[in-house]
Amino acid sequence: MDSKKQMTKHEIIRCERCGAPFECKANSFSKCQCSTVQLSLNEVQYVSELYDGCLCASCLLIIQQEYRVSMGLI
Repeated sequence: MDSKKQMTKHEIIRCERCGAPFECKANSFSKCQCSTVQLSLNEVQYVSELYDGCLCASCLLIIQQEYRVSMGLI
């Protein structure tokens, strides 16, 4: 048996919105691609009302923009 510590592999999942595959790092959130998008609490709630699963960073940015436009913030 190999004595080296095995690294935990992250799951490849598909974005619920666009279907693009990406590596989910929920067990290492600060390294996950979704952590690059800074959402306000209201934006997180808006996203969670629309989708149940994980979304890619690109879709998170698009939904964030849609929310801000709909609220007259930009």
